[in-house]
This record gives sequence, structure tokens and C-alpha cells, in this order.
Amino acid sequence: MELSEKLQQTLERKATALERLSDAAGDMAINLAIAAVIFVFTLWAARMISRAVSRGLRKLPQTRDDPTLQSFGASLVRYGVIVIGLIAVLHRLGVETTSIIAVLGAASLAVGLAVQGALSNVAAGVMILMFRPYRVGDFVTIAGKSGTVRKLDLFNTELIDIDGLKIVAPNAKGFGDVITNYTDISRRRIELSFQIRYEDDLDAAVKALEAVIKDEPRLKPDPQPWVNVSELGPSSLSLTLRVWTDVDPYLAVRSDLLRASMRALAAVNIRHAYPVQIASPAEPPR
Repeated sequence: MELSEKLQQTLERKATALERLSDAAGDMAINLAIAAVIFVFTLWAARMISRAVSRGLRKLPQTRDDPTLQSFGASLVRYGVIVIGLIAVLHRLGVETTSIIAVLGAASLAVGLAVQGALSNVAAGVMILMFRPYRVGDFVTIAGKSGTVRKLDLFNTELIDIDGLKIVAPNAKGFGDVITNYTDISRRRIELSFQIRYEDDLDAAVKALEAVIKDEPRLKPDPQPWVNVSELGPSSLSLTLRVWTDVDPYLAVRSDLLRASMRALAAVNIRHAYPVQIASPAEPPR
């Protein structure tokens, strides 16, 4: 009789344990399903909200002509929504928010060392947005790479070079290195040097180049154009032309000046001087 009662109690305990395990598994499955839905919804919401923010910034008078701020603001909102969604997922799985904060606080040093490059890129992106060394659409040189800025987000700056290649530069490089911005200026200087022979008529060459400058309407009168001798070489002298023009037609003006200058110098019988190698005297026989 006692054995039967003990067996019955054991079976009841096992049944209770199985029921609890089944309930726990069911709850876990429900929580995982809800967490998955929250995660998917977070990704969808992050994309939609970032697009809405970008459209809103394009409509504001202060930011409608600033694609840099539009791209950066949309990226910041997208990552912010994703972080909030991940916290909601962890909370749904039973991880308390206070526990998350405590864990993050305890591991802050290790995490900071591990992601210091990413964090420096975020900080650099904020500084670029504040001080604006370059904007979307500017032609720049960053870390030795030149191209047109197509996109600026929290971590990277995307360039398109003159060959159509995509270049991705970390924001830390864009802010911590030397930046050359060819667009954020109103004018550029053109400098052309011509090697002429010593026996050529120097005054005629200078007058020919001055005439070329006068015939080019796209040049700026201020600063005043300059044409003169800049260097004396062993077999030729350097005649240098320095003028200023607007940024947009810079390449076209430079090319046209080269062609016009070569024609003008040829018209006064002045040819380009090629380097001459002077042979060393032969050593006397011993």
C-alpha cells in the first residue's frame, strides 16, 4: 500500500514538472516569437522613420539645400531606433533594463577599447557636421584619395572618384587628417610654366603670353595676372604664367590657356626647350 502511494506521488510530481516545463517552453516560444516580431518591426520602423526624417529635413527651409545634414540626421535616427528596439527585445526575453545598464556599466571599459575606432568615427562624423570641412557634392581629397562626396553617415564618408570608383573613408580619417576641398572656394589659381631657350627673345615671349591672357575673358583681373621668369636652368629658363579663374571652369580654362600659349609662342618663333645632357670631359689617359 505504501509503495503504491509513493509511486503515485512520484508520478504526480513528474506530471507537475512536465506541465511546468511545457508551460515554460510555451512561454519561451511566445516570448521568442514576440521578440522576433519586435525586432523585424524595429528594422522596418527604423527604415521608415529615417526616410520620413530625411523628407522632413528636405522640406525645412534651413536644411532643404543641405544634403549632408539630411543624410547624417537620417542615419542618426535609424541607429537610434534600432538601439531602442534591441532594448525592447531583450526586455521581452526577460532581461531587465536595469541589468542591461549594470552590465554595460561594468563592461564599458572593455567595450570602449574594442569599439574605439567606431566611436571615434561617430565623434568625427558629429564634428564634420558641426564644422563642415566638406559637404555632400564637394570634390575633396581625404587621406590621399580624391573624389566627390556622395554620402556622409555616422561612420563613413563615401566618395566617387574621377574614374567612377566608390571610395569609403572612415570619418576619423576625414576629420583627423588633412582635407583638401576643391569646391568650397570661389576661385583657383592657374600656374603654367614654359621652358624656353636662352637665345630666344624673352620680351617677345612675355608679350605673347600677356596677349593670351587679355584674350581669355574667363580670367579674373584681381589678383592681377603675372608673367615673368621664375627659374634659370642649366640649358633653359622657365617662363611662368599665373592667373586666377572661377572654380567651375577651372579645367577648361587651364586647357585652353595651354593650347593658346603654345600657339602664341610658336607664332613668335619660340619653341619648347628640351633638356640637354652635357657629357663630362673624358679622363686623360694614365
